[in-house]
Amino acid sequence: MEYLFALAGLVLLYFGGEWLVRGAIGISHKLGLPAFLISLTIVGFGTSMPELLVSLKAAASGYPGIVLGNVVGSNIANILLIIGLAAFIAPIQVSRDMSGRDSTIMVISAIVLVGALAFETITPLAGGGMLVALLAYLIVAYMQGRKEGCSDSDQQALRLSTARITILLAAGLAMLVAGADLLVRGATVIASDLGVSNAIIGLTVVAVGTSLPELATSVVAALHRRSDIAIGNVIGSNIFNILGILGITSLVCPVTVAERFALIDGWVMLGATVLLFGLLLFSRQIGRLAGGGFLLAYAAYVVSMA
Repeated sequence: MEYLFALAGLVLLYFGGEWLVRGAIGISHKLGLPAFLISLTIVGFGTSMPELLVSLKAAASGYPGIVLGNVVGSNIANILLIIGLAAFIAPIQVSRDMSGRDSTIMVISAIVLVGALAFETITPLAGGGMLVALLAYLIVAYMQGRKEGCSDSDQQALRLSTARITILLAAGLAMLVAGADLLVRGATVIASDLGVSNAIIGLTVVAVGTSLPELATSVVAALHRRSDIAIGNVIGSNIFNILGILGITSLVCPVTVAERFALIDGWVMLGATVLLFGLLLFSRQIGRLAGGGFLLAYAAYVVSMA
């Protein structure tokens, strides 16, 4: 049964990612907004819903420490694992838009989090400040996106009705969340039966599980040569994980900072973020070699935690 769960999860993840990418292109045409902006917001934030649900549940259950592990671990996985795998499958073309405002906000958000980790607790006041910053970012991004409009290729790519776009987006997100849950449930039992330690299961299956929607969406986007959606999905998700998820959760319950986050994991996340920013700024593409390097770096990080 566990193998069926894992298989069903993979199928749902593929079709969920496929539908979400099609819906994102369709809504960018319908609203007259760049597909990159849609991938930053609707796609990026939407695929972060598992992280939000896990963090809120952890905070409500009295385990605020899990919140940081979820946010920091997901951001590391989003860059090293997801961008790495997407680029290894199909090289990601880099455009000028990707190295501008949004990737800069991603780096600033990571720096803010590393600074917050220097304190013993992330307070509700700090969480409120993060949410205000997120709101300001969304307003500016929307206003600039309206000026830019969608590309000619997007206008001709998908002319879908509003009802069909809504179905694609909603069903795609639902399938991604359900697929991630089924795959995590099945893979956890399988790994345990194979004698894999709980530490390895927690650091890989469970930690990566909440990032599976981003993984599926970015890989499908890369296969469709939609680099704007593959990159925008990760940038938007990383911004929302810090300013949105951590902001909301710390309003519900002050988040206690464990020492290892301040000394190790926060800096790994910042290093991965700066590395991605550098590639977006100075490179024309993230090729298979860079993607393989990202994957090796993520593997080394996981092994070092075991």
